[in-house]
Amino acid sequence: MDKPKILLLYISEVSGHHQATLAIENAVKHLNPQAEVLNLNAFNYAYPITEKIVNRLYMGVIKRTPGIWDYLYDNPSIVKKTQKMKELIHIHNFPKLEKLFAEFSPQAVVCSQAFPCGMVADFKKTYKSNLPLVGVLTDYAPHSYWIYDDVDYYIAPSDEVKERFIQKGVPQDKIKVCGIPVDPKFSQKHNRDELAGKFGLDLDRPIILAMGGGQGLGPLKKIVSAFRKMRIDSQLVVISGNNKSLYRSLQRAAGKTQKKKISIYGYVNNIDELMEISTLIITKAGGLTTSEALVKGLPLVIIKPLPGQEEINTTYLLHKGAAVKITDDKLLFWLIQNLLSSSSTLKAMQEAALRISKPNSSADIARLILELCATTSSIA
Repeated sequence: MDKPKILLLYISEVSGHHQATLAIENAVKHLNPQAEVLNLNAFNYAYPITEKIVNRLYMGVIKRTPGIWDYLYDNPSIVKKTQKMKELIHIHNFPKLEKLFAEFSPQAVVCSQAFPCGMVADFKKTYKSNLPLVGVLTDYAPHSYWIYDDVDYYIAPSDEVKERFIQKGVPQDKIKVCGIPVDPKFSQKHNRDELAGKFGLDLDRPIILAMGGGQGLGPLKKIVSAFRKMRIDSQLVVISGNNKSLYRSLQRAAGKTQKKKISIYGYVNNIDELMEISTLIITKAGGLTTSEALVKGLPLVIIKPLPGQEEINTTYLLHKGAAVKITDDKLLFWLIQNLLSSSSTLKAMQEAALRISKPNSSADIARLILELCATTSSIA
């Protein structure tokens, strides 16, 4: 097929779900430049007015009452009680889906989040459509909201997740272990000396990278404050994401430090370059960020993982030896100093990270999608 048409669906612009579909899109176009890809925010498409309200509510719950999210996340009772409501929401959106499919005529649909995946799966079931549907997990957490009979393939990040899918009743032949889709650029090697010069950093001193995702979550202010007390001569790079007020606050805090190198950035598109020269990363346990770090062989320090998917991601990374976890801010740089003082520990974590990384994840997913396009016809 010379010009396959692929529909990628995610939710929330600033999210790992979106980064995942962008990585897949890049891989698809690398393998087949003729491919036509529509990368769409499904929640905004279905509910353009309420999207921002729901996002604010979600962020509010995560920041202020994470215990509520912990209760709701993959709770069998909640899944069962919300089944009818989900079906009604999906039915309500069928006319929009039908219009979208008619206008774009996709030959495969790929979803990086459970909401659009379930919506398309129910559409397929209702209209007896043979349109290939692929669900791509962006965390090591195969929760029950993903499970639908009419999903053709699930992309699992690990063998452990595959087994959990099987336990939930998904046929083994529907599960492909490709990894969380990481942009191909993270597999590229750079000249470290040139990168260090570009960012004004010194490769002879440890470089600590601190991130809080696109929203700038996590105790980044406390990280800057604690870094100033560190005895080991090192450098700190902090990424505040799209949080502009946090960026200004971090800039002021960094300005008070004269003897230590602290660099503050907002949202960046070259995090792969910063990871390339970093010694370790302090981060929240989002699936995309951690997967990118794994590809770079970057030891992870996970601080206060959120309940639900982040806690599950953390458990997996700890078990594999690629990360350490800390829940008390006051102990953070005591831990960092110990890590930086032990080259053998850092080396073991680097090796563990590379061992479980999936650097070809996006390309493998793209090949599967293109194969599906070649064996099906459009539903237009």
